[in-house]
Amino acid sequence: MDTQKLEQFKNLLTKERNQLAEQLKQFAKPNPQAGDDYNAQFPEHGDKEDENAAEIADYTVNLPLEHALEKQLQDVDVALKRIDEGKYGLCKYCHQPIEEKRLEARPTSSACISCKKQLTQEI
Repeated sequence: MDTQKLEQFKNLLTKERNQLAEQLKQFAKPNPQAGDDYNAQFPEHGDKEDENAAEIADYTVNLPLEHALEKQLQDVDVALKRIDEGKYGLCKYCHQPIEEKRLEARPTSSACISCKKQLTQEI
């Protein structure tokens, strides 16, 4: 992959990382003991029964959202690390280049389509 294209992917991933971190900060706080781990905060709407029910409902929605965003953030961090190591765009299984169209669709991809299909047994 040429340097210009690699830089484009790095910029795209960095932008995505910043967006994910901002989304997480809206309802979660970073865990000081673990890098990209966040803890969903229990919202405070008040002391009335309906407010308590709203707090529980919000927390119930936020917890799985936190986990999904954390996973996406981890995938982005792995892709950025692969760029720094000179391994981005190469399949981590067969070490062949990943099609550029696949990386454009999913910049965090670390496996070529063939290996991914084998892993998920889609052949």
